[in-house]
Amino acid sequence: MFHPDCLVFFPPDAPPGVGLEGARKGFDDFIDVRPKIESNVFSEVITGDTALLRANWRVIAPDGSVMAEGQSTEVAKRLDNGGWGYLIDCPYGPPSLERDMS
Repeated sequence: MFHPDCLVFFPPDAPPGVGLEGARKGFDDFIDVRPKIESNVFSEVITGDTALLRANWRVIAPDGSVMAEGQSTEVAKRLDNGGWGYLIDCPYGPPSLERDMS
């Protein structure tokens, strides 16, 4: 789901996760539960091997309860295998300018 060089701005109050390991750490709690992820992309702009996406999303626990939901902004990049991976993932929209990027 992620590009090897990704930045993941989740959880929103933490510094961004860097690379595949950073993405795994950010989503560990969700992965352990094995939820269903619903994503409805409502805007996309693609040029070459880069895409800008906006989507409404929900994470649904096996019992049907909604664990989290939001409106995301992502930049996706074509992977070596021809698929797409998130290069920049902002599940709750772009971070503010005041955000600590360290």
